[in-house]
Amino acid sequence: MNLPPPIEAYFAADREGDRQALLGCFRPDAVVTDEGRVHAGRGEIDAWWRAAKAKYKHHLEPLDWSETDGAARVRARVSGDFPGSPAELTFAFRRQDGRIVALEIGA
Repeated sequence: MNLPPPIEAYFAADREGDRQALLGCFRPDAVVTDEGRVHAGRGEIDAWWRAAKAKYKHHLEPLDWSETDGAARVRARVSGDFPGSPAELTFAFRRQDGRIVALEIGA
């Protein structure tokens, strides 16, 4: 699957547990929305990602993707230490200047 470069880099960094590479995928002013909470800026995104990895020990496997209305939507299998694992979630990415400016994760 050929994902756009910053999105491919996001999934690769998550898979490798590379926090610095993952943060480098995001613009400094990026926003992540996950589990009903908004995480703004790289500092909050870093804290969100580290807490989620520690709590869920999750693994992401992109299954397919499409792009509409300026958003790349990646359907991914998420497995880890949580009820209902594995689950399929949608990762909706918005990009600007070659980096992720927004990511919303949901069903």
